[in-house]
Amino acid sequence: MTETGSLEERLRVVEDRLAIYTVLAAHPMSADLGERAFVESIYTPDFVFDRGAGLHGAGSRDEMVDLVENDAHRAAIAGGLAHFASLPLVELDGDAAVATSYLAFLTPDPQGDERELPNHGRSTGFRIHRVVANRWTLVREAGRWTVTSRTVLPMDGSGPALEMLRRTAGYFADR
Repeated sequence: MTETGSLEERLRVVEDRLAIYTVLAAHPMSADLGERAFVESIYTPDFVFDRGAGLHGAGSRDEMVDLVENDAHRAAIAGGLAHFASLPLVELDGDAAVATSYLAFLTPDPQGDERELPNHGRSTGFRIHRVVANRWTLVREAGRWTVTSRTVLPMDGSGPALEMLRRTAGYFADR
């Protein structure tokens, strides 16, 4: 896919994509640390987090902070939770953007067989707890990109996650 326009316009697209990649790359660490300032730097005050059926989301940035600061999330962090994200596909539209990516939740596997990896020590390994598709909406305000909403749906072969991915595929097919 090639972008058209002047050199300045194309450079702006590159800068916007890099800024969005940086914001989204910060998410796994913000979730794995659960630190208020880190979380607040990524999301708008009116941020909405939809985790799909069966999981509590958030209806504001403050609720998102509460979600990562609660006892259950702190227990997951203490248990070795690691969010492992893919590079997102980014759809730019001026000062708005949508990004679609995958996220895997990894946890240490204390019941796994201990193995040695040369030059990296011994480990019982990790297990993939869950893999989700993410759809992020972002806005540029005051020169910086922040997340206004996020939907995560499990990659379990069901329709909702696949439909969300099809919306992204349609955007890129039309270009």
